Amino acid sequence: MDERADGAGRRTLPPALTDEREIELVVRTFYGRIREDAILGPIFERAIGADWEPHLHKMFDFWSSVMLTSGRYKGQPMLVHMRLKTVRPEHFDHWLALFRSTLDDVCPRATADAYMERAMRIADSLRMGMFFNPAAVDARSPSAS
Repeated sequence: MDERADGAGRRTLPPALTDEREIELVVRTFYGRIREDAILGPIFERAIGADWEPHLHKMFDFWSSVMLTSGRYKGQPMLVHMRLKTVRPEHFDHWLALFRSTLDDVCPRATADAYMERAMRIADSLRMGMFFNPAAVDARSPSAS
């Protein structure tokens, strides 16, 4: 994370690139697009059901915690995603592309880039947690021969 020092030499965080209002705009716009997406829409619909508002509020809290370090999100995203049996590794790339497109439409470039940097790390972590197979890596390593 980009840190700066104040006049007394203490490390401080850079000014926030977003705010709660923009987080809500990003989340609502993005999940509106998810609902209409032929690939991701059905997956989310099965998991969320008809009333998306509680999920959106959870995502407001999540992105507030990620982007503003508010600490509002108290969930366990890995456990939630591990229960989604229809999610495949390639869905993460599609999710990221849709998220990037949304950010490009609603945020200034620096803000969109900051969101994407975090989103890519989160997606990589979830994908690794859900699909990493140590046996497959061991079988490909030169020492396995």
